[in-house]
Amino acid sequence: MDETQILLTQLKREEDILKFDVFTNETALQLGAKFVEVALERKLPVAIDISRGDLQLFRAALPNSTKDTDSWIRKKNRVVNHFFQSSYRVGTHMKQLHMSMQDYALLDPMEYAANGGAFPIFVDRVGFIGTITVAGLSQEEDHELVITVLKQFLNKDV
Repeated sequence: MDETQILLTQLKREEDILKFDVFTNETALQLGAKFVEVALERKLPVAIDISRGDLQLFRAALPNSTKDTDSWIRKKNRVVNHFFQSSYRVGTHMKQLHMSMQDYALLDPMEYAANGGAFPIFVDRVGFIGTITVAGLSQEEDHELVITVLKQFLNKDV
């Protein structure tokens, strides 16, 4: 198995394990607070978004984050809402196939960004309900922050 396939397997595993038993508006607030705590501790210039469908449940822009993060969050969220997979997993798969977003799924690359940092919210016995998105760092770092916080919050290991 090559490096890309190993990464894709790991990304799928994260999605399979990092699921919620229940997810409410209060859960979103608690999770958002955990993201802010970790990001401030690390002095990360990120924006954080937690949404259920089109309803934004939590949003924070931390010190030194930029207005560009809003656009990245929207584009990454669209990828997760379309594929029900992390944006990093979709982007890694596209890269493996040497395809653009337009070629891969006939989606406008100005509206969809398969860059790491957006992650699907799955609830056991319910399925996909929303997105958790971080923007402001490299795609790998954005994704890593999401996974780190989810592992802590859910008390699960991947």
